[in-house]
Amino acid sequence: MKLSLITPDWPAPERVRALSTTRVGGQSEAPYDSFNLGDHVSDQPEAVAANRALLQQQLGPKVACQWLRQVHGIEVARLDGAGEVIEADASCTDVAGVACLVMTADCLPVLFCDRDGTRVAAAHAGWRGLCDGVLEATIAAMGVDPESLMCWLGPAIGPEAFEVGGEVREAFIAHQPQAAAAFEPSGSQDRWLADLYQLAKLRLARAGVRAVYGGGECTYSNPQRFFSYRRDGQTGRMATLIWLQD
Repeated sequence: MKLSLITPDWPAPERVRALSTTRVGGQSEAPYDSFNLGDHVSDQPEAVAANRALLQQQLGPKVACQWLRQVHGIEVARLDGAGEVIEADASCTDVAGVACLVMTADCLPVLFCDRDGTRVAAAHAGWRGLCDGVLEATIAAMGVDPESLMCWLGPAIGPEAFEVGGEVREAFIAHQPQAAAAFEPSGSQDRWLADLYQLAKLRLARAGVRAVYGGGECTYSNPQRFFSYRRDGQTGRMATLIWLQD
């Protein structure tokens, strides 16, 4: 089965390349079937290695991926090249051929580029990182006027499936009162349905980023196409990545 990849639909400069993987087309067996790229989820190491090799084949020899050890924080790695795994939840670069990459299975992957095609970044925005400011930290690390940036929001758990406690809602509202609009009562006591896409858009707008694309792909509700930790518990990871091409 061939890889099934998502190409962001956004007006990025020609030099900016990006994609998001799905669960389709790899060599992992259930419950990681089949294109699992996460080496930390108890999948067979040889299957993960084979899947990463398939991704590399898709990218070609001039692109190197920088893998991250994600911890739901706001650390941003500034990349001069690709090497050993770095503990961070976002990365940015102005070097051609270095792919900023994040892995997700419900959390929100966010890609950034500037309109001149000189800098790119990728951020892993689970609710904790999003609430604590991982998007703002990524924008700051890129070192350009936020109004010159555009973003693409990749596949994440949708607002009809992401139930959270009242403490999550209150944490977002404490940072930004307008965040209240991104929560709807779930029907259970002090439980809410959270819209990660809307929460990210609110944060990006406050930071000065006006051009935001993507959103609307729910990982939870499409088990044939996407991994979902909330749905399955033991599952694989997808990758969303961006790079500059000379």
